[in-house]
Amino acid sequence: MIGAVLTLADDVVEVRVDGNNVIFRTGIMPMWATIDGLSLSYEGVIREFPDLKDEINWKKIATERFKDKIRSFKTEDEKLNYVIEDLKKHGYKPKLKQKAGFRPSMIQ
Repeated sequence: MIGAVLTLADDVVEVRVDGNNVIFRTGIMPMWATIDGLSLSYEGVIREFPDLKDEINWKKIATERFKDKIRSFKTEDEKLNYVIEDLKKHGYKPKLKQKAGFRPSMIQ
């Protein structure tokens, strides 16, 4: 298992990757949630996937595309790096990274 902490202003987001499972937690959401449990912004999804603009099931298709993308990576490091890079596009700043319960290290 590998995890990271990212920030956006006062918002803190934790991400954990365990195999093909990616879970998220924010400061306001004390429980962990998969991509299925997150509230996705329609505008954000359309910016990422313009072909879903007129799709009724846009959220379900977007989450499946995320899961497929995660499964395409071989290591947990690659999966976490993909999530970090994706969140960085939206203004989040990576702060800490932790592998397999070891002490967290700063992300440069």
